[in-house]
Amino acid sequence: MSRGGQDTDRPDGPERKCIATGEVQPKHGLIRFVVGPDGTIVPDIMEKLPGRGIWVSADRAALDLAMKKKLFARAAKQPVQVPEDLVAQVETQLASRVVSLLAMARKSGDAVGGFEKVKDWLGKDEAEVLIQASDGSGRGKSKLSTPYGGSFIGWLTADELGLAFGRETVIHAALGTGGLSKRVVEEAARLKGLRP
Repeated sequence: MSRGGQDTDRPDGPERKCIATGEVQPKHGLIRFVVGPDGTIVPDIMEKLPGRGIWVSADRAALDLAMKKKLFARAAKQPVQVPEDLVAQVETQLASRVVSLLAMARKSGDAVGGFEKVKDWLGKDEAEVLIQASDGSGRGKSKLSTPYGGSFIGWLTADELGLAFGRETVIHAALGTGGLSKRVVEEAARLKGLRP
């Protein structure tokens, strides 16, 4: 405990409580929702929409539970409309967010795509994150390994990675230690919870 009685063992950044699980956790592991003007629940992936935030763990089971038990209405303290395809909306928006962050990292020189470039970055210890398409061949993917102390992202499709790198498809990509790496890893972790 610190002098003011505050617990000093708290993690960095703000925390929120999930309406489905009741767990308090850092915001980057949750998805924010708001009630739209028409009373519909709207995902707020960027956390910028006006209104009181309703937080749910970035997990398909937690979202399904919140929808099934009508927890959005309870948290909003008013009747709300929950779209039937809410989970699909969230997954699509999160995938789009990860792809756009990867595209920005590529444009700033902090990301590369293609087997040879990724292999080169891994060999020179320039890569912090290894990204491989979920639908790529296992044999090709086994030739590259996650950097020591780094992260692995393996739940984006080759088409999604292709969008980020301006190609039809990309199987292998790597992120350097640049500014966007942490955000890409956090957003990709939220997406992982929604992918079957």
